[in-house]
Amino acid sequence: MPDEVFQFDNADDSPGFSLWQVSSMWQRKINAGLKPFGITHAQFVLLASLAWLADNEKPITQIDLAHHAKMDVMMTSNVLRTLEHKGLLERQSHPTDTRAKSIVVTGKGRELAKKTVTVVEAIDKAFFSVLGGDASKFNKQLLKLIAIN
Repeated sequence: MPDEVFQFDNADDSPGFSLWQVSSMWQRKINAGLKPFGITHAQFVLLASLAWLADNEKPITQIDLAHHAKMDVMMTSNVLRTLEHKGLLERQSHPTDTRAKSIVVTGKGRELAKKTVTVVEAIDKAFFSVLGGDASKFNKQLLKLIAIN
C-alpha cells in the first residue's frame, strides 16, 4: 500500500527496483554457470577483464582493473588476492611506477578465463534473447548510465 513516502504507485514502475530484480536474476544464472569452475562472479569479471586488457595494454595495475570493471578498489584488491592465491594471476614490479604493482594473468588464469567467458557469453545470450533486436538498444542505454556515473 503506497503512501506519500513512495514515488511510485506500483513497484514495477521503479526503474531502480526493476534493475535490481533483473540484476539479481542474471547474477544467479551466472553464478550457477561459474560454480563448476570454482570462481565467483566478481572473480570472473576481474580475471576476464585482466585477460582482455593484457591483450590491449601493458602494464595493468589494480587501479586500472578496478576502473575498467567499475568495481570498488578495496573489493578489487581482495578479489585479486584470492585469484593470486589460486595461481590465476601474479603481481610484478611495475616498470615505470615503483609504488605500483603490475598484475599479470598466468597461463592457468588465461585458460580459465577462456573457458568461463564461453560459459558466461552463452548465459548472456540466452538471458537477453527475450529482448530480441532490442538487446543492442538496451546495452546502449546501459552504457549511457555507465558514462554519467
